[in-house]
Amino acid sequence: MVASADIEDHKVVEPGKDAVSDPGTLSVEQAGCEPVAQALSSLPVGTPAASAQRLVTQESAAAAKGMPDLSELTPEEAEDAMLDSLDITRTMTSLRSYDADGAERALTALREAGEKCAGGFTMSVDGEKQQITGITEEKLAAGEDAVAWTVGTKMDGTSADTKVVVFRQGTTLAGCSSFNIAAISRDEAFEQPTAVIKAQEAKLG
Repeated sequence: MVASADIEDHKVVEPGKDAVSDPGTLSVEQAGCEPVAQALSSLPVGTPAASAQRLVTQESAAAAKGMPDLSELTPEEAEDAMLDSLDITRTMTSLRSYDADGAERALTALREAGEKCAGGFTMSVDGEKQQITGITEEKLAAGEDAVAWTVGTKMDGTSADTKVVVFRQGTTLAGCSSFNIAAISRDEAFEQPTAVIKAQEAKLG
């Protein structure tokens, strides 16, 4: 798996228990959409023989500076400064190794589910219900085969986008589920975690 030394300006750690979803809590109203829900939640698709995960964070230059003295700012400037401090992209990365053609079958199931469920569906994980509002396919050249989406979600009235990427190298699937709190709050687009994807692809050879 990727490590901090592999990606400049990124921090890579083992995720704590509170950062990892419990697969037993996942439920999807439309059964055919379950692979998308699993990838979005950084859960395995199919039955891997082994798996590992890391949490990767990247702070913007503004976030790295921390919060300024808000007493010297106008309310609008203070709001911008608070959002700047949250300009951190968090990416849960996963490696899953499969027996035989398990990785190919899992990726095929993901691709088909993304096409079938592009209009959205309802899911619940860790006791939190959310509406998937849409799945937009993105281009990605990584590994031997890959799928990439922007997944729109809505929970408790708050809309957000998550970048979901899964690529296959041999019998291994590498996945990334990435979001940025500042971008969500500002309703702004953000990019795929390209540096993380490239570093993980390089590690897999």
